[in-house]
Parts: sequence; structure tokens; C-alpha cells
Amino acid sequence: MLQFSDLPALLGGAVLQQPAAPAPVQRLLLDSRRVETPADSLFFALRGPQHDGHRYLPELYRAGVRQFVVETGVELPEGLEAYPEAGFLVVDDVLAALQALAAHHRRQFALPVFGITGSNGKTIVKEWLAQLLSPDELVCKSPRSYNSQVGVPLSVWELNERHTLGIFEAGISEPGEMARLARVIQPTLGIFTNLGTAHDAGFAGWEDKVEEKMRLFGEVETLFYCADHPLVHAAARRQLSPERLAAWTRQRAVYEAGEARWLVSVKETLADRTVLRVKQADAEAHTFTLPFADEPSLENALHGLVVLLHRGLDPAELQRRLERLQPVAMRLEMKQALNGCYVLDDTYNNDLAGLRLALDALSRQPRRLPRTLILSDVLESGLAGAELYARVAALLPASGVGRLIGVGPDISRHQAAFAGLQTRFYPDTDALLADFRPDDFRQELLLVKGARRYGFERVVAALQQKLHGTVLEVNLDALVHNLNFYRRQLQPGVKLMVMVKAFAYGSGSMEVANLLQFHRADYLAVAYADEGVELRRQGISLPIMVMNPAPDSFATLRQYHLEPEIYSFELLHGYLDAARQAPLPPIHLKLDTGMRRLGFGEDDVAELGALLHANAALVTVASALTHLASADEAGQDDFSRGQLAAFARLTPELERIIGYPVLKHALNSAGILRFPEAQFDMVRLGIGLYGVEAGGQRPEALRPVSTLRTTVSQVKTLPPGYTVGYGRRGEATAHERRIATLAIGYADGYDRRFGSGVGEVLIRGQRAPLVGSVCMDMCMVDVTGVAGVRAGDEAVVFGEGLPLPALAARIGTIAYELLTNVSERVKRVFLAE
Repeated sequence: MLQFSDLPALLGGAVLQQPAAPAPVQRLLLDSRRVETPADSLFFALRGPQHDGHRYLPELYRAGVRQFVVETGVELPEGLEAYPEAGFLVVDDVLAALQALAAHHRRQFALPVFGITGSNGKTIVKEWLAQLLSPDELVCKSPRSYNSQVGVPLSVWELNERHTLGIFEAGISEPGEMARLARVIQPTLGIFTNLGTAHDAGFAGWEDKVEEKMRLFGEVETLFYCADHPLVHAAARRQLSPERLAAWTRQRAVYEAGEARWLVSVKETLADRTVLRVKQADAEAHTFTLPFADEPSLENALHGLVVLLHRGLDPAELQRRLERLQPVAMRLEMKQALNGCYVLDDTYNNDLAGLRLALDALSRQPRRLPRTLILSDVLESGLAGAELYARVAALLPASGVGRLIGVGPDISRHQAAFAGLQTRFYPDTDALLADFRPDDFRQELLLVKGARRYGFERVVAALQQKLHGTVLEVNLDALVHNLNFYRRQLQPGVKLMVMVKAFAYGSGSMEVANLLQFHRADYLAVAYADEGVELRRQGISLPIMVMNPAPDSFATLRQYHLEPEIYSFELLHGYLDAARQAPLPPIHLKLDTGMRRLGFGEDDVAELGALLHANAALVTVASALTHLASADEAGQDDFSRGQLAAFARLTPELERIIGYPVLKHALNSAGILRFPEAQFDMVRLGIGLYGVEAGGQRPEALRPVSTLRTTVSQVKTLPPGYTVGYGRRGEATAHERRIATLAIGYADGYDRRFGSGVGEVLIRGQRAPLVGSVCMDMCMVDVTGVAGVRAGDEAVVFGEGLPLPALAARIGTIAYELLTNVSERVKRVFLAE
């Protein structure tokens, strides 16, 4: 078993201090917020443009971690004497050390390992290949999309002596990265999924990108790929000998030229499946039916199919396995549920690494609610049952789980491992559902984690709140992407305040605030005190600025430590009077430099400063701010720069009078990009976080966060001459029409101005215009040109393919209004990897 004393020989570097009580290294730890078993953890203090793991050494030490890898030249916070029991290994490159340790671990296992790369489909191919091979192999695979320079080492670290096969995906964004991942994975087999536009920016061209990705396969025995991707095919033939290539194609000429082992032809495409004929040289052709009709799923499944043909699997057995392939849920989903509960839905697989990720997501939820885990048998762990469930039980306390509902014969046999928890066990999912009573679940957080074979989607359906079919999907991964994009624009030391007012622009204040707290935003801002109160009640501890405080809310501000924005002498005098009765939180001063809405004017600064100086014992100023009137309009740049110049002139004078420095902030989302020279001490991020780049500078850099979806309630065929809806505003036409009624209306926040063809939705990937008026709870669209639409189909109201700014322009408004108008009666579903 690996000891701290083994690390210098494996990783290089020098020991700064030996641990007082060395423990075997079993867990690799990269995040101070994810400490599960501190005694056997080794923390790698990674550094990046926006983070530095060394900052969290005191926090980790207090949590019980005693073994650390740190970087040469970085001073330990509080000095070495603050860590008397800890061991420190000092290396030149902490990331390289992490990868070297994972590579050493990989070398301990002489087993076949698939390395998978490509532009798209890596995670799907990995998951389906694992499903197809699981009857024959005990598979260790990357959890979710852990394919980065950090994710790959953590994935490979999960290998143990019981596994018979590994499947790891590798993703890159710039040259030089794949060689490092290849040394960690050490694949003996490879799959190149395809080549597309993902991460193009890091490469001079597609040729460079394919060459970089091919570095993963330098030592593989066999590479599986589709020869119909010309650059991939050329690179494979150039770099590997013919006997190491296992290509498939749909082009007869390629097959007959001997450049592919399998010829695939589509015999029939139906609504939900595809019938294929697969021919291999000198072998009988076979027909297979895949349970998918869309092209991406077809290509992804074919990679797995040819792998199993290469292994010699009986075609009839292969067909049985193909029929069991299920779509892969790529993200965790947080859903509202019955009786005030929330469900964290992770039902597509259940291995130990995936369970750790799901429990980590549960631990990040600040809601002060009891936590229940509904867990199936944990599969493909490579551990004996007693050891496996002892490890599972050890993971639960850090996530706050107080109740466990176990499903499956294996976990039921080892229920003694969960002593101290409230528990129930069932032999299978049917038994759980037969015993299901809604009143057993009230005001709690439920993590539902099940292997595919257990069909836990039925459990989630039983738990979910029964709401109509309109949902707003909020992609938390996209939100983090946008947050990090704006952070990269900031100068060192500039703080970040994030706006979560108006229900976080319609996205859900609690969930967004929770994520921002986890990612260490500096401040939050809300419009009214009651918004801040709700965040505090749900466990948000970040500083919160209230932009519109009312005098009758001052006691509430004190109780929940909410910091008001003060914009007038009347409000300030009222606050000072309240502060004489009891201490109040710091304030934020609004200076009006040109918005002409709220704030102290330039002529007020001397009086304002004198009043604050005279009452310094009563109130402290946390910050001074101003609001740009036209930060997103290039034609108003001179005015915006005038505002910034005024702010830069007024704030030093204010600081001089009150006698101490304050935080200064002026820039909103558009301003962060358009006026980087004016970041001052802090910036305020609003609509940009939610995927709308209001200034038009870098719209391609952001990812859309919200997708509004609804369902088709009914489809009617209308003869010529028929009108549609209230007031017969859906005018009659001279031709027959098919009209679909959607379960969304103006009570859900769908603007009535979209009626009569102004708006459109996406159904089956095609645009369908609105017909007639938008009603309170429904609207109608023309689906005459969209084949096969039926009740229950999904319609995208806005999201990918229907961007918010373009829709807003149709009715003469802005994206903010469309987002914030989505009613709170619309269920929010939060997605995260």
C-alpha cells in the first residue's frame, strides 16, 4: 500500500516535513470542500489562473488532512509551524505530480484498457461500451465526463485488482495535453469517436487537432474508428500499421479497397430504431436493430457494436445487449418533489466513483433539510461486498445523509454496515414501489442513485411533484462556465459581486446562490430584503447587498446580516436612527454619475462624507458604487467614460472625508468586457452569468443557461377555412393545417406578443410558428410541415436553436424580460455533471 515515504521516488521533489503519523494514501484530494476521509487523503495544491489550492491548507489541516503535495516557491499560509503533524512534499509542478502518481498506479495492473477520444460522443461511447461489456467484464470507467488533465488521473486512480477492464475518456483543448493523458491511461485499445469543431480555438487547424488526439493511441494494439471521417482515417493509416486498425465504414468503395474491416449499411429507419446490415470480410453478414434513430446515437452505438464483433461475441447475444442500451443522462438533475422535497436524480448508473460525485453534489446543497439516500446495489466496484458497503457507509456522514433506503440483494445482505442510520431495505425496485407512501417523504433532500438495471426513473416519477409539462431547465455547468469566463477577464485582486435578484433572472435564486457560494463569489446582490432573508434561511452565508432596502426592513437587515444600498439622505438618516437603537450591518453608497435614477449626486459628496464621518461609530461603509446607463451601447461610450471618470473623481474624495478606503465598483456584465480599465475593486456580474452577452463583444464565449420546454397537449387537423383560438385571431387559410396545442401560456410567463406568428417554437428540431392568441395556460402552433408530431412531444420555447436575444427582438424587448417573466409556477430542473 502506498505510503507518504514512497512519494519522492515516484513524483520527484523534496520532503519539507514528514507526517507525524503516516497513513496509507488511498484518496487523492483536490478540493478543500470535498474532504471525506481525511486520514488517508493526499491533497494536491493545484494552482490555476483563478484558484490556488495552497490558500486552503489551513482549512484542510483543521479538517484532519495530514498529507500534502505543494509547489516549489509558494509560501505556506501561516507558516510551516502551523502544521506540526503534517507531511509536505514540495514539487515543481503539482499537476504533473498528480499525473505521475496516477500513471504509477495504472502500471500496477496488467489488464486491457480502452482510451477514448474525439470531438463528440466520448462519454456516451464510454457508457454504452461499458453496458455492452459488463456481462463479461468487471469494468472500471471514468465517472461522467472526467476526461481532463485532472479528471483522468482521478478516474485511473479507481482501478483495483478485481477489475478486468478499464475504459477512460480523454479530452483536450490545446496542444501538448494528450501526451500527458496517454502516460496516465496507458491504453491497450482505442476508440476515436469523430472529429468536430469542439475546442477548435486551441489549434491551428483540424489537421493539428487530429494529430494531437492521435497521440493517445501510440501504443494501442487495436484502434476502432469510423473511416468516413477523412482526417481521422488518414491520421490513423499514417501513424499505425494496418493490422492495428479496426475501422468501419458506410462507403462500399472504402470497404472494397480494404481500408475498413466492416461495411455498415442502413436497411430501414423507423421512428425509434434503425435496422443495420454489417458485413465483415470473409464472414457472414449480420443484421442488427439499434434502439435509436438519430444519427449521433447511431454512430456512437456502432463503435460499441464493432468492438463486440471484434471480440467474437455471438451476434444473437450482441443483439440482446444492443436492445438493452439506454440513453445516458449526462447530468445530475435537481427536481422539485412532493411534500416540499427536492430530488437529486442520478439514476443512470451506480459505481463507487459515481456515487462519490453524487454525494458531493448532495453535500453542496445548503438547504437545512434532512437528507435521504435511495441507493441500489453498487456495481462494478471491484470490491468484495463487506469492504464495498463499509466504504459506502464511510462516505455518507460528510454528505449529511441521515436515512438510507437500500434496494437490491447485495446491499440488503450488508445492511449491518449502515448501523447508526435510519434504514429500510428492499430486494428490488418493485418491492420499494409497492411499499411507497408519499407521507414518508416530507421536507427533505433525496438523492436517488441507482444502476440502470434497477429502473430508478420509476422511483423519481413517484417522488416528483405533479406539475404541468412546462419546465425551465437551468444548466448549472453552463452557469459555471460563464462565471469562469468573466472571472478570467478580471485583473488580480478584483472581487466579484453576482446579481441574484428577480429569482436569479428567473433561474432560481437558491440554486444559483448555492452554486456561487461553492465557487467562492465574493458578494451576492438582491433587490429586496425578503430575497436575502430566504437565502439566509437556506444556508447562504456570503455577504449580501440589498439594492432597495425599505426603512421598515432595517430590523430584518440586522437579524439576517444583510447590507443595504443607501442612495439618499432620507434613507441614510433613517438608517442612522435605527443604528442608534442597535448595531446594523455595513452599507453600500450609491453615487449617481449619470443614470439619474437613484443615488447621491456629485454636489452631495461633501455633506455625505461629513455625515458619515460624524457617525462613524454607528455605521461603516463597505463600498461605493455607481451604475452605468449605457454600458452595452457602443454609441454611448463617451457618456459611459464620463460616468467612470466622475466616479473615479468622487470616490477618493469620499474616502478622504470618512477616513478609510472602501470597495469601489461600477461595471456590470457588459462593462466588464467593454471597459476593462475601470474594474476598480469589484465588478457586478448579472445577465452575463445567465448566458446573455448584452454588449455584443464575445457572445460566442458564453453558454446558454436556461431552456424553457413544454409539451404538446393535442394535435388537430383543421380543414381549409377554420380559425384558431380566442377572437378567431388564428385566421383561416385556404389549405388544411395541423395545429398543436402547447401546455404554456401567459400565466407561465410566455408573452402574449408572441401570438399570431410572431413567435415560434422548436418541435422535433423544426420551427413551428404560433397561431392565434397566446392563452392563459396554452398556445397553438402550426406543425403542418413537421412530420410525426403527436401529443406528449417536447417543444422548446427558448434555448439552443432559439436564443433569447433573437426572440426578445421580435417583440421589441430584451432578454432580461423573457427570463424574469418565467412564472414561479413553472417547475425548475437544475442540471449539473
